[in-house]
Amino acid sequence: MNPAMTRAEREEASAFGHAEAPPTATVGYGPHPDQVVDLFLPEARAVPDLQAGSEPRAGSAPRAVPGARALADSRAGGGAPPAGSAARVIADAVPPAPGAAPPVPLVVLFHGGAWRAPYDRRHLSPLAAYLAGHGLAVASVEYRRGPRADGPAASTAGPGQPRAGRWPETFDDIAAALDALPALVRGLAAGPSVGGAPDPAADGPPGPATGRVRWADVDADRPVLVGHSAGGHAVLWAAARHRLPVGSRWRLPAPPALRGVVGLAAIADFGTARALGVCSHAVDQLLAPHHPPATPGPGPAEHAALLAHRLACTDPSALVPSGVPTTLVQGGADIDVPPAVAEAFVAAAARAGQRVRLVRVEGVGHFPPIDPATTTARTVLAEITRLT
Repeated sequence: MNPAMTRAEREEASAFGHAEAPPTATVGYGPHPDQVVDLFLPEARAVPDLQAGSEPRAGSAPRAVPGARALADSRAGGGAPPAGSAARVIADAVPPAPGAAPPVPLVVLFHGGAWRAPYDRRHLSPLAAYLAGHGLAVASVEYRRGPRADGPAASTAGPGQPRAGRWPETFDDIAAALDALPALVRGLAAGPSVGGAPDPAADGPPGPATGRVRWADVDADRPVLVGHSAGGHAVLWAAARHRLPVGSRWRLPAPPALRGVVGLAAIADFGTARALGVCSHAVDQLLAPHHPPATPGPGPAEHAALLAHRLACTDPSALVPSGVPTTLVQGGADIDVPPAVAEAFVAAAARAGQRVRLVRVEGVGHFPPIDPATTTARTVLAEITRLT
């Protein structure tokens, strides 16, 4: 690696330098080419190994994670347990039947890239394979992003730069993928007619606790959502869909059934991200109204009203408390999505009565959380594990 590169450049080169990991299966959740999910099935169940960096379950006292500093919960002095913890305790209180293997947790990954077309799920496949190698089933979601820079719709993004996001398609896809996933995994368990990947040993009895994992063993009804950067926004937003304004096309009638959410360098607070111009003003591009070049756009008052409405529907900080156990892993030296963005979300959640766990990893930037070659990836694994 070039010694003249900056730390941030070296971290990015390392994260994007891994070979793409092939998924076990790829399934579609809609007709568009970007409406697909790559699924990674672990070969074996996870075996508890405290030396591998695993954490205790959420709700118990956290152990120290090497290289990371777990910040205080957003409510000073501890106080009441986090919102959503009661539901988790009830679920944990029901042990599997004697001799039966517990279900394999499903991690749903959303990639980052500032909602821009050149960045897709493939750069997250090494992390997906890393998590699968530690006994977790993984679903890596693709979704529609902004048009490429060579089209007229990209003109507002600046010369040569692809625009961030598609309104409302980006949000349509996040919601649709999560709504469809349980049935898609059950379809794989039923046989080769869905996704082209039959369930290993589908006709045999359930495997032992350390045997080969089958699609039927995966708990697709209660996943952990994990997302990086713009994908971190996606998972925080998805966990709060029941908090959307009445009448929103994406609103759920009740909180989603989730084990928890882990945001990695997440664009978690749109107000702070906009003020800092995060990712070349990607949030403004995502939310801005777009119209054909020859058509006049909305006037200033109409534009302001439309932007306020879209912020109310999409800003994770405007949708707290979600009631879902939430963790943010943030590089202390991140110059792409600075720590102030995560800190603003934690503060907003605290004001709304939700405690958010913030794990700040000092001395690293934006990409180590998704780079399986780093110790930060082990921190990410530990934070996911404590929610399963």
